[in-house]
Amino acid sequence: MRLHKFKDVDAFVALDLAGAEAGSGPVRWARKVLQGGAKDLARSQTYTYAALQMRRSGASAGISAEAPARAEAVAAFVAEAAALVPDGTYLPDAAKGVADTDLVPLRDADPRTVDRLGAFAAACDGLSAAVAADAAVGLDGRTAVIEGFAATGPALAEAVAGRGGRVVGLATAEGSLAAGDGFDPAALAEAWAEHGDKALGALAGSDDGLGKPGELWGLGADVVFAGSKMGIVNHGVAEGLGCRALVPGGRLAFTSKALAVCRRSGVAAVPDFVALAGSTIAAWSSPDTSDDEVRAEITETVTALMADALSSDDGPFLGACYTAESFLSTWQDELPFGRPLAS
Repeated sequence: MRLHKFKDVDAFVALDLAGAEAGSGPVRWARKVLQGGAKDLARSQTYTYAALQMRRSGASAGISAEAPARAEAVAAFVAEAAALVPDGTYLPDAAKGVADTDLVPLRDADPRTVDRLGAFAAACDGLSAAVAADAAVGLDGRTAVIEGFAATGPALAEAVAGRGGRVVGLATAEGSLAAGDGFDPAALAEAWAEHGDKALGALAGSDDGLGKPGELWGLGADVVFAGSKMGIVNHGVAEGLGCRALVPGGRLAFTSKALAVCRRSGVAAVPDFVALAGSTIAAWSSPDTSDDEVRAEITETVTALMADALSSDDGPFLGACYTAESFLSTWQDELPFGRPLAS
């Protein structure tokens, strides 16, 4: 893992593998972005590329600045990052605190299909998470909750419903909302489009109508989609889930100890680097293919990756790791140290 530090702004990018054809991953802004979390995010993306048999590397950038200086700091990052994009050293994806519009000056040199970044990429991750869950335990007749309902949420809810499941609980940092009969995916998409992060409050009538975020864990749904932040599912949360499958809706959703709890409890803990492969497949798709063809490729690819992962006696997470690491061994002299799990 190599750390590239910027000169004109308090920023860095963690580049996971040497010798890669290209490297990509999130760029985040906060008052202080820690290097450890960025390195973990880079590793997760590396494993996505390896699972997809791509000789590319994960990367992750952080911009640290106080809120009043955010716009200036992001602009300085973009100006300096322009030298890293043409040769594929680092291709940034907008993440927390950074908007897609902030990165527009870098897109002309980006070798990916840039029309399929941003909102379309988020929707593709929602689709791939649902496909992974369906492969793991089958969604038909199942109930599901979405912890961290965000940009991927509407597409995830639609894909769950399209496979016969019901989303019965939602949560954000503001609170949680339950619906025993299931939420209407169209209503969720409309609420997100109009209210964004405040969608749950709008659905409830006000924020006062929301339960506490942690109440979602007690609904006893068959499938838990989680990922509002790294490590949101620790071993304590994992012990009380009572679900059939834990599926990341965000990178590094569960810890190593949570994974161990899931294995003991017979819960299928799906790897984030497979569940969230949709955006990567979309980004590197041919611009000549249609959006529907991209969605079909995501469904086919993630289904096949899950079938392989589920065939392992060690569970789907380690099964997928073995496959990714087998490919990495074909072009790396040694495997990177550490698998994609939250600390």
